[in-house]
Amino acid sequence: FLSVTEDLVRRRAEHNNCEIFSLEEISEIEKLEYLDKWCRDLKILYLQNNLIPKIENVGKLKKLEYLNVALNNIERIENLEGCEELKKLDLTANFIGELSSIEALKYNIHLKELFLVGNPCTEFEGYRQFVVATLHQLKCLDSKEIERSERIQALQNYPEVKQKIREQEQAYLLKRAREKEEAQRRMQERKDKKQKQMESKLGFDSCLWNFVLIDHSCIINSVFSLPDSLQNKENHQAGGDREQETWRTVEDDEDRRFWEEPTPYTPESRLETHRYIEEKRRAKDNIRESKKREKPLQTLVTAEGKVLNVNVPKLHFSLKDDEENNQIILDLAVYRHLDTSLLDVDVQPTYIRVLVKGKPFQLVLPEEVKPDSSSAKRSQTTGHLVVSMPKVCKII
Repeated sequence: FLSVTEDLVRRRAEHNNCEIFSLEEISEIEKLEYLDKWCRDLKILYLQNNLIPKIENVGKLKKLEYLNVALNNIERIENLEGCEELKKLDLTANFIGELSSIEALKYNIHLKELFLVGNPCTEFEGYRQFVVATLHQLKCLDSKEIERSERIQALQNYPEVKQKIREQEQAYLLKRAREKEEAQRRMQERKDKKQKQMESKLGFDSCLWNFVLIDHSCIINSVFSLPDSLQNKENHQAGGDREQETWRTVEDDEDRRFWEEPTPYTPESRLETHRYIEEKRRAKDNIRESKKREKPLQTLVTAEGKVLNVNVPKLHFSLKDDEENNQIILDLAVYRHLDTSLLDVDVQPTYIRVLVKGKPFQLVLPEEVKPDSSSAKRSQTTGHLVVSMPKVCKII
């Protein structure tokens, strides 16, 4: 989840010059914290399509007129009594089964529109009559206007409907208790399975290493003509490829089982899916990062001592032989807005090296130059790095 921090709220308040004390509208926050302390002038609050389990910390938003918490994990209506100006409440596609919890909205006397479509309580017999009879101030329920005749009839049958609702509500709560137990059991099974897979992987790595050692000795006997470095590389690569292929298959099978396994649509299953997706995303990020770390360093000078021309940052450049002033001038097209502190210039007698944000640019010079007399500066018009390097040989 995204925790609500002051910095996060300020970023959401760009349209209000990042001032939060007078903010009137906010959206895209996933957990209700601190809003009633920082943004008391809020009139509109969009929190749809998150994983919010409970309505909380909005009771002091006295000016709040519209609250949208559709597509969340909310199971009951609560903590809205202090929202004195609330006119519209959207609870579409949540998990509200305690229909009697709408009685808490009696105190919101300005509430005109209520959306409960997509909640389990809408399947109850007498759902609409109960809501219409309970909330006298409502003008519209689930996008359908409440007629005067409908309200009169709902009030006449209220005691019977209320009793039916209570019975269905109790049955639903028992079902939810079973669903929670089942979700807990599934989570524990998945945890145990993951633990076994980790243990199995450790055992597999050990077996694989032994196999590679045996395979290595066989290869040495059969291809003794190959250089040692090439043999080691091929054996290591073969072992790594086998390991990667095996575990890729295991992960693919696990992924397929997760998505194909039938599960009830509950707050727990939504949360489990979210966690699973996040877990996979983090695993991919870790692999990507490890590959970046394993990337070989750029060769700037060969083992024989030969300096190479390198342009890792892929910058345009020009090298000018200024015969009049007996110097060589390098014009390197670094980015105009790049901070000079991110440039590191190293002039040597036969070559120049510039690190641009850590990426090396290196160029072999046509003549020997004087490093101590060289100078580097940024062009005020283009931002280019201009390095002037006096030649060692004097003009005759």
